[in-house]
Amino acid sequence: MANVPKLNILMCGTGEYTTGWTGSGASQSDKKVGVVGLTCFDLRRLGKVDQLSMVGVNGKKFPDIRAHLEDKIGKVYKDMDVGFKSYPDDNTVDPDSYKKAIDDLAPGSAVIIFTPDTTHHPIAKYALERKMHVLVTKPATKLLEHHQELIALAQQNGVACWVEHHKRYDPAYADAKLRARALGEFNFFQAWMSQPKSQLETFRAWAGKDSDISYYLSSHHIDIHCWYVEGKSIPTRVIASAATGIATSEPYNCVEETEDTITLMVDWQSIANPKHKGTAVYTASWTAPLKAGIHSAQYFHYMGQTGEIRIDQAHRGYYVTEDASGKSAYNPFYMKYSPSETGHFDGQRGYGYVSIDKFVDAARSINAGASKASDYDGHGLPTIKNTVLTTAILNAGRISLDEKREVKIERDGENWKLV
Repeated sequence: MANVPKLNILMCGTGEYTTGWTGSGASQSDKKVGVVGLTCFDLRRLGKVDQLSMVGVNGKKFPDIRAHLEDKIGKVYKDMDVGFKSYPDDNTVDPDSYKKAIDDLAPGSAVIIFTPDTTHHPIAKYALERKMHVLVTKPATKLLEHHQELIALAQQNGVACWVEHHKRYDPAYADAKLRARALGEFNFFQAWMSQPKSQLETFRAWAGKDSDISYYLSSHHIDIHCWYVEGKSIPTRVIASAATGIATSEPYNCVEETEDTITLMVDWQSIANPKHKGTAVYTASWTAPLKAGIHSAQYFHYMGQTGEIRIDQAHRGYYVTEDASGKSAYNPFYMKYSPSETGHFDGQRGYGYVSIDKFVDAARSINAGASKASDYDGHGLPTIKNTVLTTAILNAGRISLDEKREVKIERDGENWKLV
């Protein structure tokens, strides 16, 4: 794609996943220098990206963010420019600053959204209406109706709208998809994902207020399961249950609505064979132990008609033990932060990087007229259209918790509805 015009990108959100910076300083998680910013800086170095900008709510954070990026990225990797245009200015707090930042872009630019869950829909909608390509973190939206609105807007404007479900690019998960589809009818799926209690400090501003741990973490494996059985089975009923008491107590003191652990139990129905029904159990928690040697515990068990698959993504057989911190498990397949022999960033094969890189390639191809946005719906990629059932399940789970009832998922013409 050497002759394809470079892409201008606006990064929405200035937090841990974009910059590695949190309100209390540099992140202590496995994303110490972020993912989105580092990837975009490297894609600019490699000639795929041109102008970069970043928008947040509080412009007063930007001096610290720039210093952090220069120290952790600019001084670590050779030839890495960490410059960007910021919105709002360094003295302003403005929750609507994303509008000015998007208005300053030309149609065909890209907007990458890593902001609190309740803001995904309004930011993505504003960008799509102005013919911007959009990559939004999971969950794409909290409400099914909002997700389906974004599908329609992307189609109307002929632009890419993808969800950043990076686990689809994990080599083990991707390989397992083909194996799962060869195991006949779906029968059972169980997934567990957790993060340590320290995350309650990182996400205190929105935990339990704007979203929950199911939206934040179970969205990963719900998408993987939906991807594995796409076109073969559909979800029909959701029942949710939650554990409470840790997040709302000392020292975290989150709002009373904050759940510790959420489990969604989902009934699935085979499309081809009415006799075959499946069951899935998705559990997520942000009250895991602090010194487990991993940041995110994450694994699943898939059982089909003729076999089963188990993957433990947190433990890849790579452990480091240090006197100060003890034993830790590392996953360089996600993001490799160690430099190359020449001193350059060397993480282009990590699936966290690939997730953004593939979106950038698609946006450039669409801008050049070499492909259409709708082409990617048939490629097994996490487009907004291909991920609608993930949002349906998550939304149904929230309703089930709030209203203490089962929620059914049904077809509504070309769309889906919750009953």
